[in-house]
Amino acid sequence: MAPGILEASCLSTDLPPRKKFKLSPVADVEADDTDDAETVATAVPPHPLGIKPAGNAYTATENVKANCGSFARLPDELLNHIFESFDAETLKRLGTTCRALYAFTRLDELWRALFVSAPPEDFVWRGTWRATYLGIPPEHVSSVECRNVFSDVLYRPFQCAHISLAPFTSNIPAYNEINRLSNLTYQEYADKWTNKPFILTEPVKEWPVYGKWTPESLLHTYPDGKFRAEAVDWPMAKYMDYMSSSSDESPLYLFDRAFVEKTGIAVGRDADNAAYWPPDCFGEDLFEVLGDQRPDCRWMIMGPKRSGSTFHKDPNATNAWNAVLTGAKYWLMFPSSSSLPPPPGVILSDDHSEITSPLSIAEYLLTFHALARETSGCREGICYAGEILHVPSGWFHLVLNLEDSLALTQNFVPKKKLADVLAFLRDQRDQVSGFKDDVCDQAYELFVERLREKHPEILEQGLAELEKKSKGGRGKWEELTKADDEEAGGGFSFGFGGDIDEDAEIP
Repeated sequence: MAPGILEASCLSTDLPPRKKFKLSPVADVEADDTDDAETVATAVPPHPLGIKPAGNAYTATENVKANCGSFARLPDELLNHIFESFDAETLKRLGTTCRALYAFTRLDELWRALFVSAPPEDFVWRGTWRATYLGIPPEHVSSVECRNVFSDVLYRPFQCAHISLAPFTSNIPAYNEINRLSNLTYQEYADKWTNKPFILTEPVKEWPVYGKWTPESLLHTYPDGKFRAEAVDWPMAKYMDYMSSSSDESPLYLFDRAFVEKTGIAVGRDADNAAYWPPDCFGEDLFEVLGDQRPDCRWMIMGPKRSGSTFHKDPNATNAWNAVLTGAKYWLMFPSSSSLPPPPGVILSDDHSEITSPLSIAEYLLTFHALARETSGCREGICYAGEILHVPSGWFHLVLNLEDSLALTQNFVPKKKLADVLAFLRDQRDQVSGFKDDVCDQAYELFVERLREKHPEILEQGLAELEKKSKGGRGKWEELTKADDEEAGGGFSFGFGGDIDEDAEIP
């Protein structure tokens, strides 16, 4: 086995994916993709400090980590974990003691954490988190050569940030391809497509916002407007500076739920001067009955090439659509149920409330993509500008921006999935999210009450389906009239005993 390659036979989805896996610069490239393989193998430039992967220490004549005193006894992972608790001044002082500690204290992830924990009101993005946090102009940034420092902890983020991901997002096998359609009617969606991912190529092109909203136009119109980018709120101008000059392993991703209010646009086909509207095929979003008490439902998403989201499911058992205005997105998707294992490299907690996967998209693709592509149920596709992708309720999905991208997304409750949403709100209350604090604990009761007021027939259908699912596929009549041959000797019994509460499971 070549150095750095983790064979599929060595992988186990029973163990949490950890950063100690050796990453492959070649991964799974088809035999006829020789050019791609060579591109990937040679795509990673030398580390700017001269740091090498840990395996190189076996043939080196010197390892300068031996010169960093008591710290030399600690594994790199533990050393880095300790440094995560240090403040900026301590990191700066440690970095002046020897080359090895200089290398460890220059890891930009440490400085990103310091910045996010206490973001300054005013700053200038200077290309790295360390330079930005310390306010160091580019011409004053030091760069001490750290030859004979061998560490996967230090080298792997650099490798993941610079290796080509093109071979993983191209040559998608035909049996994995997400269906591409021009459009759908509501009936076609309800009858056939509610539980399947697909890409529509036409509806977005009708939106007035399409062709007008780009990262550059947003910068021109809202340069000082603050938008949410993960854990920070940055003016658009500063985020665009970050997009244009960052080399993070996992780039900061703008994901703003209040963009409609911040930009002053109107949404909905019937709204005056509407900027966009959900495609008609998805029908009514039943969460609309909640009015201003509905959970968060729509976001503007923007990020540089290589940014995106690692594996997750959408909240509250909702369906979703994701419309690309500029750029392109690669999607890797898997269905989910109690009888199916999670995607390779993904670990679920017992109650499915927590999803653990590799910390970056690049790390996942380098380590698990070959196995994922051959796993039953895998779906892959690229959504280009002017196209929209449907995410079915409960599906795992990983999303990678192939270019600098701007997109709009919305979660919704279609009629055919009402029972699933009701079940989630009722039975997984600790996982309900997006509602205001005073609503969250009673989201199920509120949703049922509002549906009863506005759509009583749809509610009754949803409750009947929910009851059927709760009883393993049997309705109440079949449940009550099921004979117990073992105890009754084959006799027939309605079962209307005093211990039966006929309405026990009907809210």
